[in-house]
Amino acid sequence: MPAGNILDELEARGLVQDTTGREELAALLAKESVAFYVGFDPTSTSLHAGSLVPIALMARLQRAGHRPLPLVGGATGMIGDPSGKSQERQLLDRDTLGRNVAAIRRQLERFLDFGDAPNAARMVNNHDWFEGVGFLEFLRDVGKHLTINYMMAKDSVRSRLEDRDQGISYTEFSYMLLQAYDFVVLARRHGCRLQAGGSDQWGNITAGIELHRKLGGKEPLFGLTTPLLLDSKGEKMGKTAAGTRVWLDPELTSPYAFYQYWLNVADEDVERLVRMLSPRPLDELADLIARHRENLAERRAQRMLAEDVTTFVHGAEATARAMKASAVMFGGSLEGLRDADLAPLLADVPSSELGRAELEAGVGLVDLLVRTGLGASKGAARRLVAQGGVYVNNVRATDEGAVLDAKSLGTETMIVLRSGKKSYHVVRVLG
Repeated sequence: MPAGNILDELEARGLVQDTTGREELAALLAKESVAFYVGFDPTSTSLHAGSLVPIALMARLQRAGHRPLPLVGGATGMIGDPSGKSQERQLLDRDTLGRNVAAIRRQLERFLDFGDAPNAARMVNNHDWFEGVGFLEFLRDVGKHLTINYMMAKDSVRSRLEDRDQGISYTEFSYMLLQAYDFVVLARRHGCRLQAGGSDQWGNITAGIELHRKLGGKEPLFGLTTPLLLDSKGEKMGKTAAGTRVWLDPELTSPYAFYQYWLNVADEDVERLVRMLSPRPLDELADLIARHRENLAERRAQRMLAEDVTTFVHGAEATARAMKASAVMFGGSLEGLRDADLAPLLADVPSSELGRAELEAGVGLVDLLVRTGLGASKGAARRLVAQGGVYVNNVRATDEGAVLDAKSLGTETMIVLRSGKKSYHVVRVLG
């Protein structure tokens, strides 16, 4: 049986923007286990930070007893959704789509239970029901039920029609009809009663409800949208300062870089994001937010957001390593860290290379400080050491005549040098 009124909690967390038939949907979710679906475009081998909002919604609905049907558009991915897009998407071939679909399935398995429970998640692919449908057959049996006037009234289509430079091709114009048919098929085959998606999907979702009704569907269907991942200025989040997308795949965005992204969220955004994405109970979050407001400089909410979201995506072990690597930049110990943990630092911290044979023969600390630029001269480097301002792997150096060797490595191949509180340099040992 479903657990309580989940819709109230989703709204309190800021995970709901719009719904159709709000009271009827709330009653349905409270009364029975509801099959629901969220669609994902297989345009890449990985989902990204913006996907976390619908993923968090799906995970909460499943924990409340409802059944997720994550849909990966193996057919519609060949066309591309015009919603929220200012120009035509690049079309993908079947092999690329197949690889992307398989990769996204593996990612979703980290967030949803695909086991044997009555409400176990089940991956669906609209290529399965579109593959054998002919063009004329689809126009005759489906296309005639939604008018051009109805489709042109939707924001996702109208905004592109108003752009005379880009416009919209018939291919992308047909996307709404295809997604609407997805909802009809899932209602028929799996008893799916609810479609959820980002707020830019509202037109596609309501089109599915309308098509279901016109095709003689007996039970009413419902739609729910989540807010898009935007900052307080209305800009899309999920990109680093360098302009690279924040991916959920650790090979594309390391757990350290992922952790850092959420750690650096602005105060204006963090309270909303921690409610949406943290798994902690709302009363616990309310207490955290109250303490966060008492001293914004401590960034309590940012630290909890970064820890909770990184754990959700990458697991507790990867989060612990990311937190340790982050702590290195604030003087924390390198104990237990590996090259892979410190590698993301190289994007932000100056580095240089040193041959392993030279290190094993012994390199004077003062010489190395000069070579790395942390000491302007040998005399200046000696004074830094004497004044207690030099650290090797965040341990203060006290001997001006210290010689570094293989035992000085902080990880397999790295030595972290620091001058003062903030001047870092990573020495990478090669060979």
